[in-house]
Amino acid sequence: MTTVRLRPEGPADEPAIRRVVAAAFAAPDRPVPAEVRLVEALRDSDAWLPELSMVAEVDGDVVGYALLTRVMVQPGAVPALALGPVAVLPKRRGVGYGTDVVQAALAAATELGERLVVVLGDPAYYRRFGFVPAARYELTSPWSGLGAPWQALLLPPSVSGDGAVLSGEVNYPLPWSRV
Repeated sequence: MTTVRLRPEGPADEPAIRRVVAAAFAAPDRPVPAEVRLVEALRDSDAWLPELSMVAEVDGDVVGYALLTRVMVQPGAVPALALGPVAVLPKRRGVGYGTDVVQAALAAATELGERLVVVLGDPAYYRRFGFVPAARYELTSPWSGLGAPWQALLLPPSVSGDGAVLSGEVNYPLPWSRV
């Protein structure tokens, strides 16, 4: 039986995370995928929340990764989170490590009292976590014109107890504009 350990990343995990993200987003025309540079730039930004950078570890090896970073919803500069990138080593796909690491990140965010997570991704994949079209909450972003892939998830009230629905323009930190 394989045991999956889900935990926030530590400083020693950075090379393994880089390897996982690079393998997951590899393309022949890109020696270093934009997603690798995104993670590294977010680490050096105010959007970085170390407790929400999650790894899936199997037999001491990092095989999956999910990142939640700070975004702001305007008006009012209301804090929210952006999910991404989510990555699994190609040889380890299809057994649930991606689902595990996303669920761990969302659970950690809920425990911290976060209320809203946005993602740009495949609706068929992210629906399993409860994501719905962001337009339902009147959330816009530079990617809202893409339609169904622009999604949002309201986390259950936890520490904050706040059940208010957020709406407005989601402002991403600068590193996202380079993806």
